[in-house]
Amino acid sequence: MAFELVSIETAQELAHEYGYWSVFLGILLENTGIPIPGETITLVGGFLAGSGDLQYKYVLASATAGAVVGDNLGYWIGYFGGWPLLTRLGKLFRIDESKLVEVRNQFSENAAKAVFLGRFVALLRIFAGPLAGIARMPYPQFLLCNSAGAIVWAGAMVTLSYVVGQMVPLATLIGWVTQFGVVALLVVIGAIALSIWLDSRTKEQLGD
Repeated sequence: MAFELVSIETAQELAHEYGYWSVFLGILLENTGIPIPGETITLVGGFLAGSGDLQYKYVLASATAGAVVGDNLGYWIGYFGGWPLLTRLGKLFRIDESKLVEVRNQFSENAAKAVFLGRFVALLRIFAGPLAGIARMPYPQFLLCNSAGAIVWAGAMVTLSYVVGQMVPLATLIGWVTQFGVVALLVVIGAIALSIWLDSRTKEQLGD
């Protein structure tokens, strides 16, 4: 995606050069909240496993571990300093704090689903951990959802690129996964916007 700081070509070079460490650190940094293409590096790792350059089980373990550790770091960053930073950014972009509170509350109500399924959604994969910390999601619940989501996501991404990557060009596969993430993001945004609108309508009707 355009906001990512590393191209597909660079991701391939990193995976070739550093192997499992590139997969682990790539997804760790992305899940911490840094917009680098951890998903792309993971797909490249699975592709290299399919072509025999890396071992499938170690790519899978690296992706899972990076996802779990990265989201945990993101959670604690959000827990201790995320809300003050978010409100400052809100002022910068002229977003009322009340709107930010509404979004935080919406996230809190769906935190378990967001942490578990958010890995498959563009942007939410990056910010789910910090948002969970900002929303004060109970840590044991976060750890359970985060670990389960990491296992499912890593298994899906590594296996997909391991198998399908040998049938279609890697760039095409990455494009398909990216498009899926963007569509999922639009669905999430639409659902949140609809929920906020319905809440506001309900409050207006009660006020009348």
